[in-house]
Amino acid sequence: MGVFVFLPLVLPLTALPLARLAEHHLHPRGASVFLASVAVVLAACSTFCLGLLVVVGTAQLPGNPLPDSWSDPEVRAAVPYDEVAGKAAIVALALVVVACSLTVRRHVRFRLRAHRALAGLRPGLGAGAGADSGPDSEVAVLDDEEPYAYALPGSPGRIVVSTGMLSCLDEAERRALLAHERAHLTGRHHRLLLAVQLAGCANPFLRPLRAAVMYATERWADEEAARITGDRHITARAVGKAALFSRRVATPGLAAFAAAGPVPRRVAALLGPVPPRGSWPPALTRAGMAACVAAAGTAASTLSALNASLALFVALEAATPL
Repeated sequence: MGVFVFLPLVLPLTALPLARLAEHHLHPRGASVFLASVAVVLAACSTFCLGLLVVVGTAQLPGNPLPDSWSDPEVRAAVPYDEVAGKAAIVALALVVVACSLTVRRHVRFRLRAHRALAGLRPGLGAGAGADSGPDSEVAVLDDEEPYAYALPGSPGRIVVSTGMLSCLDEAERRALLAHERAHLTGRHHRLLLAVQLAGCANPFLRPLRAAVMYATERWADEEAARITGDRHITARAVGKAALFSRRVATPGLAAFAAAGPVPRRVAALLGPVPPRGSWPPALTRAGMAACVAAAGTAASTLSALNASLALFVALEAATPL
């Protein structure tokens, strides 16, 4: 197994240039799914290899429930610096489990509390709101002067918008805003964001991917809003005004849905042509070579995890009496 067991812990660094390239060269829909998938794969490999190190580390502790043969020198020899690495992996894996558990707990608690708070609220925008871009039953208008709007996932999902936000936008901009938030719900963006957030808890090197996926999902929702409204300029104006007025407001709960992201980039993209689907930089360009390096790092992490698991399985099987 050797040093290969440690590679999945540091190889997620190679995903960072991949995130930049995906932001600029892929359609936002493809970039969101692709980056979230890469984050999950790299986090799974990293966590799995921590688990392998924990097996070696706990086998040396007195009173452990593992077979005594697993602490034989032949097994420990499969891991470099087994005494230090094994014990450190125990602490690291415990931190990963705690961080992921707290993240899921906060996510679930907010959704439950938010849905309870909205349960008795009359749905719909009401007369004069000027938003006719979808069913009113999923829209919850809060009587609040502070401008904000966000998508609340669930069964059913809800779009939460304040009267302060509605008063800042005209009728066409309100339609674009609601179409944007509705795209978050229909695209299940909360699942992608939660996946990359958990991946960042599993390996801190993956945390920058969360910002990339947040931006990609916002751009995905922007493009859907522009397609539904049929006017990219109105959508760009709505994005800019909503971000301008809500910048000083702390969004309750799922901040990713209301986070404006790099607004100038989003507005500039909306004022430009529709992004092509499936484009990728040519292999012989600098961007293409960087993409190849990043993809190779992702593949190497997966192969290293498989190699380490197979090597440890063979060692444990040989040390375990029949």
